[in-house]
Amino acid sequence: MLRIHFTDADLARTRVATGSDPLWEICASLHRFQTRQGRWAYADWYRTARDRLHAQNFTRTLRTLLLPLVPRATYFPDFLTPREAADGLDSGLEAILAAPPARVLAEVDILARTSGAPAWAPRLAEPGMRKELVQAIRTYYDTVIAPHGDHALARIEAERTARARSVLDHGTEGILRGLGPCLRWQRPVLHALYPEDRDMHLNGRGLLLIPSYFSWGNPLAFAEPTLEPVLIYSLSHEPHHTTLPGDLGSGVPLATLLGRTRAAVLRATAHGATTGELARFAGVSASSASQHATTLRDNGLIVSHRHAASVLHTLTPLGAALLRGSGDSAGHRATGPTARREQQGA
Repeated sequence: MLRIHFTDADLARTRVATGSDPLWEICASLHRFQTRQGRWAYADWYRTARDRLHAQNFTRTLRTLLLPLVPRATYFPDFLTPREAADGLDSGLEAILAAPPARVLAEVDILARTSGAPAWAPRLAEPGMRKELVQAIRTYYDTVIAPHGDHALARIEAERTARARSVLDHGTEGILRGLGPCLRWQRPVLHALYPEDRDMHLNGRGLLLIPSYFSWGNPLAFAEPTLEPVLIYSLSHEPHHTTLPGDLGSGVPLATLLGRTRAAVLRATAHGATTGELARFAGVSASSASQHATTLRDNGLIVSHRHAASVLHTLTPLGAALLRGSGDSAGHRATGPTARREQQGA
C-alpha cells in the first residue's frame, strides 16, 4: 500500500498534467508485454505492436535491452522517466542522456537488488551505452506508441474533462475521490494499491497527477523521495470500437451522416457535456438529447460516465476521428433558433 500524505498546501498545489508523459507511457506499455492482465483493453494495440516490432526487426532489442530495464515489479530506474519529458519526447531523451553517471549507477544498483538487473546495466553510466538506449527508446516510441497517439490522446482528454468537472463541483478533493478502484481518498491521505508498503509525504510540494493510457492496475510513482511528487494512474478502460468505418471520415458533413440534431449533439461532446448541456446546445429537450446520446454511444462515438448527479458525455477516438474527418468544427455551436431549425430538418 502506498500512502500519500497531504497538507492543505498540498491540496492547493495538486494538479492534473496537461497530457500524457511519453516516457511514462513507454514504460507502462513495456509492462503490457509482461503480463496478460488487462490484455483485453489493449488487444488491438498489442497485436499491431507485435507486428510492427517484428517488421522493424526490433523484437530482439525489445527483449534484451528495454524489457530488462523496466520490469513489471516493485522498481525500475527513475532516470528513465525524467520530469523534462512533460515538454515532449525529445526533452525527455535529452534528460536521460544528461543524467549524472553516479545517479545512473546508484539506480541500476537498486534495480539489481530489488528486481534483478542485466549484467550490462552498469555500462549505462557510459555516454555511448546511454545513446544506444535512447535510440532504442525513440525507435520503440515511433514504432508502437506514436501510431496509437490519436486514440490515447482522445482518452486522456476525456479524462481531463472529467477531472475538471470534479474540481468545479468539489474542489481538489473531488479529483482525489474519483481516480479509480485502486485509489481511495481518506482525508488527509490518498491510499493506493502498490507492490510495496510505503509512505509519501508531500510536505507542501503538491502532487502532479498524470493520467496514463497504458498503465493498468496499481499506480506508479518515483522511488526517490526528493524528486517532484508524481502519481501515474490508469484510465478506466471499457470495450470500444477501434476502427473507423469506411463511410466515415470522408469529408462528408456530419449533418449528412447523422442528421443535423444528432450532429450537433456529437459536436457538443467535443469538450465534454452533461445531458442538460447537450439539450441546450442542440436546442432540444433533455429527453431528446438523452435519446440522441444513447444512439451515439451505442455506435461507439461517445462514452458516458456518471459524474456526481449528472451524466458526462465525451468523445471516443472514433467520434473524434469522425469530427475531424467530416470537416465539421467542434467549436461551431448551433444554439437557439438555429438549432431548432436544424432539428426540424433532421
